[in-house]
Amino acid sequence: MGAADPEALRAEIYERWERAASGWGRRAERVREFGSPVSAWMLEHAQLEPGLRVLELAAGPGDTGFLAAERIRPEGTLISTDVAEPMLEIARARAAEMRLENVEFKRIELDWIDLETASVDRILCKWGLMFSVDPETSLREARRVLRPGGRIALAVWDEPPANPWATITTRALVELGHAEPLDRDAPGGMFSLSRPGRLQWLLEAAGFLDVHVETVQPARSWASVEDYVAETRDLSCAFGQTYATLSGEQREQVTGKIAELARAYTAPDGSLSMPARSLVAAADA
Repeated sequence: MGAADPEALRAEIYERWERAASGWGRRAERVREFGSPVSAWMLEHAQLEPGLRVLELAAGPGDTGFLAAERIRPEGTLISTDVAEPMLEIARARAAEMRLENVEFKRIELDWIDLETASVDRILCKWGLMFSVDPETSLREARRVLRPGGRIALAVWDEPPANPWATITTRALVELGHAEPLDRDAPGGMFSLSRPGRLQWLLEAAGFLDVHVETVQPARSWASVEDYVAETRDLSCAFGQTYATLSGEQREQVTGKIAELARAYTAPDGSLSMPARSLVAAADA
């Protein structure tokens, strides 16, 4: 399928995130917690101020955008968007709990942003662009809807070896014959934009100026390997879907293999702490 059938891949990605919404809702605070260093970098480099109109793409539960909403009050507005309506429902509920009144919600696709040209001042997109079937088109759309002098701040995952927390669970499935090895460069994959220089090139090709790319290393930790597996089931559609088809014995084997592969990151008390590395970027429109 892949590049030969982008529409089918796009539909598959949409369905994947609709299925994942409930798990992301359960883990929303964990996602906010481990992503906070990346969100902080993005908010600082977005150069937010009161009164701005901010668009968050692929917002998921909404944490980065909600932090931005607080910084742009009272006159500013956040447009929180996602391709999956169930994700938007979770974000709406969280915004209500936080009593955020300057947030609008809209279902928007990454590669076709349904907003007028030059209609927003800032764009945020944390760990979403790599899931676009056509990230270059997505960035050109982002550039189109930004006003002159606007800014974009975004994050994607760095290379697989720098993110064992994300690769160990998949590797366990592959080694036990339950999954095929993933193509890191395939469109719509977690590491599709991790190649050195690719993110910078895409931003420049889309017309962004003064592109700045660096790395942030958020911490990943769990109380036990069982907690690690349970969280991965909630946050990773591919792992969760495969795991759900396994027998009880096969699940035990998978957990055992994950524990083996994660031994280097396991403390004497059974807790796990793994490195993670995200690319972050900011640029002017």
